[in-house]
Amino acid sequence: MLQELNLLWEMGWRKGVFFVDDNFIGQRPLVLRELIPALLEWRRAGPGGRPRRGMPFNTLVSIDLADDPELLRGMVQVGFDAVFIGLETTEEASLAECHKRQNLGCDLGADVRRIQRAGLQVQGGFIVGFDHDGAGIFKRQLDFIQHSGIVTAMVGLLQAPPGTRLHERLSAEGRLTERDWSDNADGGTNIVPRMDLSLLRAGYFALMRRLYTPSVYYARIRGFLHEYRPAGARAPLDRDRLTAFLRSLWRLGMLGRERFHYWRLLQWTLLHRPRSLQMAVTLAIYGRHFRRVCELHLKESAVPSN
Repeated sequence: MLQELNLLWEMGWRKGVFFVDDNFIGQRPLVLRELIPALLEWRRAGPGGRPRRGMPFNTLVSIDLADDPELLRGMVQVGFDAVFIGLETTEEASLAECHKRQNLGCDLGADVRRIQRAGLQVQGGFIVGFDHDGAGIFKRQLDFIQHSGIVTAMVGLLQAPPGTRLHERLSAEGRLTERDWSDNADGGTNIVPRMDLSLLRAGYFALMRRLYTPSVYYARIRGFLHEYRPAGARAPLDRDRLTAFLRSLWRLGMLGRERFHYWRLLQWTLLHRPRSLQMAVTLAIYGRHFRRVCELHLKESAVPSN
């Protein structure tokens, strides 16, 4: 791992690095005793004895990271600034159904905010279409995402990949189709859900449309920044970041339908969270991308916008 980081650094890479691991903290003693100290030393002892700055880290973790202050501090110290967490759903019955035991009995919203306050952005994965999901699941998912300030929320329909216990169970129940299961965000699924499929698809797309509506999305950014406490030095305003910022002024602040929300966000951030201005602009740019992807899926799936 350190060899790969050294090679990236020597090549001049200073942008983000994603640690590909289904759960980076799965072997917690190993991470605390060996990996975190090694990464901390790598940060401190750069070429010529100068510390290595930039190159923020991201990875996947489980929600119980919130229960370990030492691990939280260690990850932030070595340069992690975001983590992806499979939150899936707030429905206890659905969590039990998918064997997400570490999420059961938790105050997921409080756990997310604890991680944000430590200096990590929480990017969340969510699923609708469990057997226990009723018609109210879409609003509950939206409310949770909004209130917890999870700006980057990936919501998909439940799929049954071959080789999983879910696939075996649904196959035995005669509830599998031949549809491709690899894309869980296009409005389709390879299972026969308990909920009527047309209602599931309509509810899913309505959720996605609402989730990335500018007024909702920008309110979620402010909710996140209200909790977020960035640690360490801010990334330098290099040419790439400056160019992105200037383009956002034009495309989002002048041409975009979100321009009112964009300027309001910049004003709020400068007044209340000036150290997070770069993060605010980055998330605003993300929002434009998310909306375009969502609209493309809606168009390809022939789902009406009203």
